[in-house]
Amino acid sequence: MSVTAVPLRPIAKGSVTKLWIGLAALSLGAVGLAWAGTSGQQMTTTASGLKLQAIEEGTGPSPTTTDIVLVHYTGRLEDGTVFDTSQGKQPVPFPVTGVIPGFTEGLQMMKKGGTYRLRIPPDLAYGPQGAGGVIPPNATLEFDIQLLDIAPQSALQGMMGPPQGGGGR
Repeated sequence: MSVTAVPLRPIAKGSVTKLWIGLAALSLGAVGLAWAGTSGQQMTTTASGLKLQAIEEGTGPSPTTTDIVLVHYTGRLEDGTVFDTSQGKQPVPFPVTGVIPGFTEGLQMMKKGGTYRLRIPPDLAYGPQGAGGVIPPNATLEFDIQLLDIAPQSALQGMMGPPQGGGGR
């Protein structure tokens, strides 16, 4: 049995360089696509250490410290344990400054109509004391919040009627 040798034609000058350039371009494209796919999952970190992610960006205004907000929320510990939620219930109204500092800060960065995720470090949550036997000491909390509406505090006072008490002429 004989083997017939087939001569290989020489590679044209510059073909190997073009091959390497093509592989490099393909690799960069793959990295770019991977980064673009995760860019929506990035959290913004504030100077205080609060982390915020827009799951669905709102289009309305952002609340201020003098506003009342109406929200749906779910609060979880780092291990995923849900410690409180308004889902399946009525939305919850409260003053922006009537909650833990990290929640207050995060609310002011949100826009009406959006859904956001907050990751609140212990020093902006309940700190070393924890809360109510449900939130352990030094717990990082994660909240998913849907900001439904914003109203000035004066609107709440108007719903409660005129101030009571003395004051006469």
